[in-house]
This record gives sequence, C-alpha cells and structure tokens, in this order.
Amino acid sequence: MLLNTIKPASGAKHAKRRVGRGIGSGMGKTAGRGHKGQKSRAGGYHKVGFEGGQMPLQRRLPKRGFKSLTLKYNAEVSLADLQLLAVDEIDVPTLKQAGLIGARAKVVKVIKSGELTRKVMLKGVGATAGAKAVIEAAGGLVA
Repeated sequence: MLLNTIKPASGAKHAKRRVGRGIGSGMGKTAGRGHKGQKSRAGGYHKVGFEGGQMPLQRRLPKRGFKSLTLKYNAEVSLADLQLLAVDEIDVPTLKQAGLIGARAKVVKVIKSGELTRKVMLKGVGATAGAKAVIEAAGGLVA
C-alpha cells in the first residue's frame, strides 16, 4: 500500500450540491429558496428570538430571581449535626464520609442551629459568628 493509492470507501464522499447553476441541475432559478420574501434574499434573515415584530417571549416574561452557579459547591452543617458526630477533629472529608454534606461540596460552613455541648475542632470548615461563639464556649476551636 502506498500513500498515493489510499482512497475513502466508496459512497463515503459525495459532491456538494451546487445551487443556482441552471435549470438542468434541478436546483436552478430560485436555488431552493422559494419565491420572494426575506428568507430568499442574500443576507436577509432575522435575529434569534425575533417573532415578526411581536414582543418576543424572552421579553414578555418577567425577570425573576437569580441562581448562583457556585451554589452546588457550598454546604451548611448545623451545630446539632456536629453534636451527633463521633469524631472531635472535623474537616470536609470527615463530613462527606458521615453523609452530612454532598460529594461535590467544597466550601462548608457551620450555622448556629441546635446545641453543642462537646469540644470540637474545625479544620478547613467555616462558621458563622454565632456558631463560632457556641463552639468556643464549649471549649472547641475554629481553625
């Protein structure tokens, strides 16, 4: 086999349709564009979402709310959850293993919900001001 003898499989390649090249081609005169109208003209078409002058759907609907794309990487843990946890040193992998946060969570914050009576040490986990005060009052540490 030589490089100059290689050919694609038969039927794999076919000639591009040449429109507007005479009546004998089967695609002459209007070249498959129909008769008149904006879509038959060169360079004539509407912008995306255009509805012929009617107010487009994306402008008729009200603007409402906002959903952060980074929200799926954030997680919350309550003080009550930490109370039930068996370990004293708490970090993100520990919380994932316990099933308290999702697998995709990257940023974790402890919120002041419930009570905490035992000493815990947070590593790489944030806490709200109220939660931090409760943790430190119980003899814990937020690192």
